[in-house]
Amino acid sequence: MTFPAPFAEYTGEVRPEWIDSNDHMNLAYYTVMFDFATDALYAACGMGPGYRDATGCGTFAAETHNTYVQELRLGERVLVKTLVLAADAKRLHLAHEMFRLTDGARAATQELLYLHVDLTCRRVAPWPEPVRICLEAALAAHAALPKPGWVGRRIGDPPLSGR
Repeated sequence: MTFPAPFAEYTGEVRPEWIDSNDHMNLAYYTVMFDFATDALYAACGMGPGYRDATGCGTFAAETHNTYVQELRLGERVLVKTLVLAADAKRLHLAHEMFRLTDGARAATQELLYLHVDLTCRRVAPWPEPVRICLEAALAAHAALPKPGWVGRRIGDPPLSGR
């Protein structure tokens, strides 16, 4: 199975209801757009809208880290590029980068860890074989790409002064 490297199947537009009092997109909606990009990746691996009903499973985000690099304004369009950084029997580690389409500027990044969960017992569960095979193909395709320098970053890198 071949997999796009990077995975760049989600484009979106900043909506009027996402604009905050600073006249740019509120931070919450960067996460919404990144979530739409995750949905596109999931659909490519067989975890589209009917997945939960067919399997009784879904994913939970266990950890996220967003950075905001360039503000986005009303009507601006973006492309999200996704890298599969790691995957095992029950977890998926992703890196998303959001780019403004007009000038290619990076607007934001998001690093996430997802858990595959059996929703009947609310416990972490292994990926079904077809999903696991797809994630392994994505991981293999993305392994050849450079790991972004911002992956693994902590808040305050470089450290802030204080207590």
